[in-house]
Amino acid sequence: MTKPAGFGLYVHWPFCQAKCPYCDFNSHVASRIDQRAWQAALISEIRRYGTETPGRVLNTIFFGGGTPSLMEPESVAAIIDAARGTWAPANDMEITLEANPTSVEAGRFLGYRDAGVNRVSMGIQALRDPDLKALGRLHTVAEARAAFDLARNTFPRVSFDLIYARQSQSLSDWKVELKEALAMAADHLSLYQLTIEPGTAFGDRHALGRLRGLPDEDISADMYEVTQALTDAAGLPGYEISNHAAPGAESRHNLIYWRGGDWVGVGPGAHGRLTVDGKRIATEATSAPSAWLQGVENGGGAESVREIITDTDSLEERLMMGLRLREGVPIDLAQQATGRDFNIKYSDLENNGFVERSGEMLRATAKGRPVLNAILREFLA
Repeated sequence: MTKPAGFGLYVHWPFCQAKCPYCDFNSHVASRIDQRAWQAALISEIRRYGTETPGRVLNTIFFGGGTPSLMEPESVAAIIDAARGTWAPANDMEITLEANPTSVEAGRFLGYRDAGVNRVSMGIQALRDPDLKALGRLHTVAEARAAFDLARNTFPRVSFDLIYARQSQSLSDWKVELKEALAMAADHLSLYQLTIEPGTAFGDRHALGRLRGLPDEDISADMYEVTQALTDAAGLPGYEISNHAAPGAESRHNLIYWRGGDWVGVGPGAHGRLTVDGKRIATEATSAPSAWLQGVENGGGAESVREIITDTDSLEERLMMGLRLREGVPIDLAQQATGRDFNIKYSDLENNGFVERSGEMLRATAKGRPVLNAILREFLA
């Protein structure tokens, strides 16, 4: 049975100490940041959206970036207080902050905890020093482990990210590294396959044939299968294509995205989905930090996009996001999105074990999740 999606707040902090060569997020390096001005602008946007969404219960807050652990704890506290004053906070509200090991120190973490942060997601990315250097990361493995230990001693919930299918990484290399990660892990891991995105430094190098040693598709697929097997055995099954957790320790904020809930997005380039007067609305903020800040301070809009999502597009979006989850989507939603009858065997996809029905839910199987894009193309053709 489908679960309530909830309502969340995403706060985008666009600044980093350095731009990683694989990153296509809206992140920027700045020599000076006026934290008070950014704090005031983010709070202003929260209150503006609050006038459109009165009476909502706020289930989650997520500070993403960029590197939110470069924010002063006082700013994090003020933003959380503003959100609590704008919407009714859930009794078990999840408040996540992304952190890099290079921006971690005990006093800052204690400040975030005192501000209300109860979950930290750490961008460790690799447990091999040469690979961290190749990925443009500024920390060492020793620093990452120390930062993770500090986080575990400070916050009730801690997750970390790793990237696999890296340059010159073999299947056996990844098995050993993943076992090390599982020995460290608390109750949540995000494990992403390296993708080469256009417009990034890696993308430029790849186009010139200068990004050597990337595993081929077969080895990458084997790495994915090994990832599922080892995390399952460790009690952290994949509840989403790239995310693994002990039962009950899933990222509640990300589940709002995948289950088709509403969220407010504030900060440069932040996306949101809101239901207002019965209509589903997509929002996207201006991406350039200086233009976003100026727009808010001048009283003008910080949005570059605001559009009503049609019922058809909304259903298709929910299908595409929901099938990323192991739990899948309600069969009636899939039928509305595709115009197909899923109460009968669905052609070769179900017959060949790529999708299955479980009670009221339709889901991609372990065999189907790695080829989800192909399944969606077939469903939405």
